[in-house]
Amino acid sequence: MKSKAIVWFRNDLRLLDNETLVEAAANFDIVPVYVFDPRHYGVTNLGFTKAGSFKTKFLIETLVQLITDLQKIGSNLVIRIGKPEILIPEIANEINAVKVYASKEVTYDEIIIEAALEATLFKNGIALKLIWQQTLFHQEDVPWPIKQVPDVFTQFRKEAENTVKVRALFQKPTKLPVVTNIELGELPTLSQLELKEVVNDKRAVLDFEGGEAAANKRLDNYFWKKDLLKSYKETRNGLVGADYSSKLSPWLAVGAISPKTIYYEVKKYEKVRENNDSTYWLIFELLWRDFFKFMAKKHGQKIFLENGISSLDLSLKNDLDIFELWKNGKTEDEFINANMNELRMSGFMSNRGRQIVASYLIHQLKVNWTWGAAWFEHSLIDYDPCSNWLNWAYIAGVGNDPRNGREFNIESQRLQHDPKGEYVALWN
Repeated sequence: MKSKAIVWFRNDLRLLDNETLVEAAANFDIVPVYVFDPRHYGVTNLGFTKAGSFKTKFLIETLVQLITDLQKIGSNLVIRIGKPEILIPEIANEINAVKVYASKEVTYDEIIIEAALEATLFKNGIALKLIWQQTLFHQEDVPWPIKQVPDVFTQFRKEAENTVKVRALFQKPTKLPVVTNIELGELPTLSQLELKEVVNDKRAVLDFEGGEAAANKRLDNYFWKKDLLKSYKETRNGLVGADYSSKLSPWLAVGAISPKTIYYEVKKYEKVRENNDSTYWLIFELLWRDFFKFMAKKHGQKIFLENGISSLDLSLKNDLDIFELWKNGKTEDEFINANMNELRMSGFMSNRGRQIVASYLIHQLKVNWTWGAAWFEHSLIDYDPCSNWLNWAYIAGVGNDPRNGREFNIESQRLQHDPKGEYVALWN
């Protein structure tokens, strides 16, 4: 009989291409665990919760799917609410687990939690194995140690593309042991997490549904059924509708699909259908995502601070009244308001819209950019800490932009991306 191990699910809520799950299951009888951390749902000093309703609803739906998928192969998911660095050692003691497996995170708070967890487990004679599976390019395969990862994306991309091969996918487990002798617990509702219920807005670009099955369905629709990948580069800066971009980011954010899965589907599409600038461009966007993960690992807490990874003094204001006007879509600019209304009412905003409203808050309104990043953290269904905070820092000029920030001309952006005013009319 095998010893027991915990698989602590984090932002890897899938069965396909889950190295943590595969390695643990090969060596132990595993008990899958997910912990809702109350620190994600606490109210910030700006008056809103860190995680908002759209993202949390999507997370709960993803966990419902994960439970179903685990049950199909004989297992289940233990659900707890509390601090994982306290609860996981308690569960390990309860079931006599000798090891805990988890995906390795790259952001400051998560690394602190990993260290605290490891210290407690070590005292109890239990090992912690953290496995890197956040990115397309593996940490061990890139041509630099973390502290020497290039701070300019173009250099990162060119050097990585020339030297790194994307690792193979890990196949889904087909059978796992039954979870016994422990209370499973229940998924919390939004109200139990003190969040408002989500009202679906009929104007939303997509009715996002959490879970690995929904992720694969979206991938199949976008690539194969609708054949939209071939024109992705031309359409990706759109504003209205489901199909101007892949919209895979919410599933990527919770790990309901892996970047490697998307990469190999692109490669398959290139063989079967077409290989062009657009097919490469989706991989290019995955590489930006990788870049920001490596930057977060390299620079730690700095990415969340007003000076970012630079020593530039931005002299921005902590003006709550102006910030509230921006947040609630009540500025003097109707194009900005349309984007902010879409975000507030649907949990989503186009990539182009995100850049424009960030530029407006920073360069026109002169308000602290970290406030804007915090509002995105609360609001976005596809919130990813690395991409979110480093994109904001990039536009503010305290991130990875060699040109010290990006200020957009809002009127020319509106004329370019919404010449007929359809988007403004839709969301105002």
